[in-house]
Amino acid sequence: MTTIAPDARMAGAPRTYPPRAAVVSWIFFDWAAQPYFTLITTFVFAPYFATSVASNPATGQSLWGFAMAAAGLAIALMSPVLGAIADASGRRKPWIAGFGAVLVLASCTLWIGKPGDQAIIPPLLTAVALASVGAEFATVFNNAMMPTLVPPERIGRLSGTGWATGYIGGIVSLIIVLGFLAANPETGRTLLGLTPLFGLDPASHQGDRIVGPLTAVWFVIFVMPLFLFTPDYPAKRPLREALHEGLSELKQSIRSLPRQKSLAAFLLANMIYTDGLVSLFAFGGIYAAGTFGWHTIQIGTFGIMLAITGTVGAWVGGKLDDRLGPKRVIAGSMLLLLLSVAAILLVDKDSVLFVKVTPPMPGAPLFSSAAERAYLVLGCLIGAAGGPLQAASRTLLIRLAPKDRIAQYFGLFALTGKVTSFIGPLLIGVITAATASQKAGMAVLVVFFVAGLGLLMRVKE
Repeated sequence: MTTIAPDARMAGAPRTYPPRAAVVSWIFFDWAAQPYFTLITTFVFAPYFATSVASNPATGQSLWGFAMAAAGLAIALMSPVLGAIADASGRRKPWIAGFGAVLVLASCTLWIGKPGDQAIIPPLLTAVALASVGAEFATVFNNAMMPTLVPPERIGRLSGTGWATGYIGGIVSLIIVLGFLAANPETGRTLLGLTPLFGLDPASHQGDRIVGPLTAVWFVIFVMPLFLFTPDYPAKRPLREALHEGLSELKQSIRSLPRQKSLAAFLLANMIYTDGLVSLFAFGGIYAAGTFGWHTIQIGTFGIMLAITGTVGAWVGGKLDDRLGPKRVIAGSMLLLLLSVAAILLVDKDSVLFVKVTPPMPGAPLFSSAAERAYLVLGCLIGAAGGPLQAASRTLLIRLAPKDRIAQYFGLFALTGKVTSFIGPLLIGVITAATASQKAGMAVLVVFFVAGLGLLMRVKE
């Protein structure tokens, strides 16, 4: 396991950065982790759970929201503490390895989610929540490695390239699932017209359930370059000392936030708009499944299109970040998200923006109705905005935070991204359950983006 030489960080010494192989290996973390978000929480397993495991889509959306809320609360409480300990101890990779193991084991467990089996719902949702905790905590420590890899003027491009690479990984994993593993239960064929590999049974949705083990194997394979080629900080002190010092520094950082008005405003804005974005991605597939009756192939194809636009958006956003600054990129992305979400709420299977259209017909070609095509366009706009929003957010934090406490502030960044992250899914779950309307549940997201955009205007780079 390579480390950054202590003498390279001495005061007065010229700053050196690792070779290109180390940077590329770091970028591949996003590729390794993305299938969890693409396959499990967004386009395959979450819609499958809502439509085939739960008793009905509204109940499934509600239960999924409660599970994501529990995971978000755990992440919010622990992220800044762990980040502070990591800054004090100096190491990043052991934390990535430990939480990566949680992601791998919990993802494998999702195979047990048989359709219609109500008894399996509690352990299934527990596994999903644990996988979310593992993925998010590993990401905190991966993000904290960024300032050691490239000069400050290239941070935006590095962040955008990482997000774009992650989106490409999501596209490839979706193509594998849709083309070779998941089949239509009625025809028994995949999107490419093939019978599923490994004898996966379409009737019992094994092609949907296999995304858990696939995510685990994918992560193990593609995270290895990070451990082999990307340097880590050397160990500073034992864990017990790091725990004491890290918690002490965390208290000081939190107390100092009122004096760092721009940083505090950004963390508060991030808290609100990230909650809206995560909820939007988490429930977009479920909403489409309930509105249009889409199954894995339709939702997965939609996911591929959205990921392609997200890849382009993240890559372009990284360049704009370095040129215009991350604040402008975040504001533009959020405005596009706000308009797209508002428009999606005016799309139903038989109407688009109050105009009556012919609803989808049974047996019709893929996305043949006007309402489905409108949903596709709006979803692609959301994908194009979501990538640069997330990539520019982590570069703005690097510009605002003290350099010697970067993991700690990425922990606070995760805290503000998660401390209320249970509120979005919880509100969607509660409102959906109370009204038995998926549209009513999704409408709450408009408030998150409006409030986040307003707070961002108070941030000075």
